[in-house]
Amino acid sequence: MNSLEIRNVNLKYGDFKALDDISFKLKQGKTYGLLGRNGAGKTSLLSLIAAYQKQSEGSIEVNGQEVFENPEAMQQISFIYDQDYSEETEKVKKMIDAAKKYRPYFDQEYADKLIKKFKLPLNKPIKDLSKGMQSAFNVTIGLSSRSPITIFDESYLGMDVPTREMFYQEILQEQTHHPRIMILSTHLVSEMDHLFDEVIMIHHGSLLIHDNYEDFISKGIHITGNESVVNEFVQGHRVLKEQQLGGTKSSFIYGELTDHEQSLAQKNGLEVSSATLQDLFTQLTKEEDEDV
Repeated sequence: MNSLEIRNVNLKYGDFKALDDISFKLKQGKTYGLLGRNGAGKTSLLSLIAAYQKQSEGSIEVNGQEVFENPEAMQQISFIYDQDYSEETEKVKKMIDAAKKYRPYFDQEYADKLIKKFKLPLNKPIKDLSKGMQSAFNVTIGLSSRSPITIFDESYLGMDVPTREMFYQEILQEQTHHPRIMILSTHLVSEMDHLFDEVIMIHHGSLLIHDNYEDFISKGIHITGNESVVNEFVQGHRVLKEQQLGGTKSSFIYGELTDHEQSLAQKNGLEVSSATLQDLFTQLTKEEDEDV
C-alpha cells in the first residue's frame, strides 16, 4: 500500500515563506483535489513532492523514504504540468517513447488506447499541435505512467469540455482498476469536484483544509427564510456570507447542524440547503476586502 507523508514542510525564498508548516498523509487509491487561489503555494508544494527542489524544513516521504535525491522514491512519482512546447521539435511518438524510458510503470497498451481516444497525431512535432492536443498529450503521459503517485497540475486546461470529460472518466476507471495516489490541482472546482475523495486546500502557503470530500461539503450550509428568524438561528455559527432580498435573508454558515437544529429549522419554516465545494472554496479563501 503506497503512501505519501508530508511533515512540517516549510519552503522559504529569502525572507518570503512560500509554504508554512504543511503536514498531511495521502493513501493509495484516493484522488485528492488540491485547491488554492493563485499564489497560494500549490505548485510550490507539488514541485517539492516531485523532488524538483528541496524543502527548507520538514520531510516528504514516499513509503517511508525521503524523496529528494532518492532515485528509487522519485520513480514512484509522475508530475504532469502545463508546459510550453513552442520550441520542442520532436514528434509526438518520440516524446512518448522518451517518457516511457523514465517511468518504470508505464503501460504502452494503455497509452495506445489513449492516443486513439484523444486522436493524437503521432508523426507531428509537438510544437505544431493545438493547445488542446498538447494537453491531451500531457494527460496521456500522466495516465499511462501508472506511477503510484500521479500529479496533474492544471495540465488539462487546453482541452475542450468534451475532451476533459473523457479525461475525468479515465481517472475514475483508473482508480477502480489500477488504484494510485492521484493529485489534481485545479481551478475548475465545480467541474471536477465529483472526482475528489479528499480535499486539500492551501491559503497563503498554509494548510487550510484536509478533509474527506463528503464530510467537508456537509459543513457548508445555506439557511434561508425570514430575516429575524435566520438571524436568531445562525447565532453561534460561523457565517461566511449573507444575502438579503426584502424580508428574506440567506446566511451561508460553516459548521454542522445538530439534529435539534435541523428540527428547529424545519419548525420555523427555514430552508436548509447544502453548499457546493466551489461555494466553500470561494468563501474560505476570500480576502477581507473582497465581497464574493
